[in-house]
Amino acid sequence: MAKHLFVLNDPPYGTERSYNALRLARSLLNAKEEVRVFLMGDAAACAAAGQKVPQGYYNLGDMLGAVVRRNGEISVCGTCMDARGMTEERLIEGARRGTMDILTEWTQWADKLLVF
Repeated sequence: MAKHLFVLNDPPYGTERSYNALRLARSLLNAKEEVRVFLMGDAAACAAAGQKVPQGYYNLGDMLGAVVRRNGEISVCGTCMDARGMTEERLIEGARRGTMDILTEWTQWADKLLVF
């Protein structure tokens, strides 16, 4: 079983990079692989709770929730959260505030690092 770290940088909407990264993360979890997701920059907004999107449109908060429910881990850059006025209370359930130390630890843990 391989260990995969996803580092997302793009916003939840406006591009499909974060969406496609989470599609792959879920697929790897379904294949019984280990997955961790670190959100930084504009990707911090992917973990915002209570996202409301048009009917039929993907919801990144829900997709991250599926990662957590399949025993994946989610961490959000604390500096990036602060820059965007986000608090831990605004994160989806299962996501936690992160640091560069956590990203460093996770990078050392991973067999494969995927950056989106």
